[in-house]
Amino acid sequence: MRFTLRQLQVFTAIARVENVSRAARTLAMSQSAVSGALLDLERQFDVRLFERVGRRLTLSELGRALWPQAEALCEQARELERNLARQHSGELRVGATLTIGSHVCPPLMARFMRENADARLTLHIANTAEVARAVKAFAIDVGLIEGELSDPELVVTPWRGDQLCVFCAPSHPLAKKRQLSDADLKSSRWIVREPGSGTRQAFERALHGLLPELRMALELTQTEAILGAVEAGLGLGCVSKLALEDAFRRRTLVRCRVPHRDFRRSFFFVTHGRKFRSPALERWLELCRQAGA
Repeated sequence: MRFTLRQLQVFTAIARVENVSRAARTLAMSQSAVSGALLDLERQFDVRLFERVGRRLTLSELGRALWPQAEALCEQARELERNLARQHSGELRVGATLTIGSHVCPPLMARFMRENADARLTLHIANTAEVARAVKAFAIDVGLIEGELSDPELVVTPWRGDQLCVFCAPSHPLAKKRQLSDADLKSSRWIVREPGSGTRQAFERALHGLLPELRMALELTQTEAILGAVEAGLGLGCVSKLALEDAFRRRTLVRCRVPHRDFRRSFFFVTHGRKFRSPALERWLELCRQAGA
């Protein structure tokens, strides 16, 4: 074999961050050792894996094509190393959108850790667009997302259903209405999630035709911040029913019924199409499917 696993580790580390010094820090190697390993790999095969622009490296066309294969080989090597060391549970890096990460993941993580006491499980919470970018960059193993997306390198699989709810403070003028009309929706101020989030995507789909006339008072990145702003009487909100159950039970917020609009949506798994699926990843996906059944 004309290349080493260390060379592949160097290649994939640089591909993720496009910077030799940062890649060296993640690998606990000197910058010169990382640069040397990359140059040796390129010279052995007379190829260019990166384009050099000043201090920044960007993947060449060949480098981009080979990156997923190199990531898969490195992951398989790590899995072999864990099995040789009798550590079968391994490492799992999960990304999730805010609603899923806050309300769906905790019991799944607890069950996974009970089954795999020595496993190393990390959870990164971000919006749909950011989770998808992390999966594409091999920074996480699987994403659990609320929004739809299309990317030829990613595999997006339907998982389970969810529903958004329109809500307001008990003191809001619309709180006592049996149901809200489109005129009511247009007359109110809205506190909503930011563009790029799955919740915002589902909200805009449900209220298609009204968007240009809606009064978007605030765009917030945190669901709890939206609940607080709505509770303070600043306007209507629209988030997953999973995030509202406690507030509805305490009557600090009330549900507004909008029966002529469809607020249903789906949650999805997103993985890289060419990523090696470890036993830990397969078990996590199975636990998710069981919980969503």
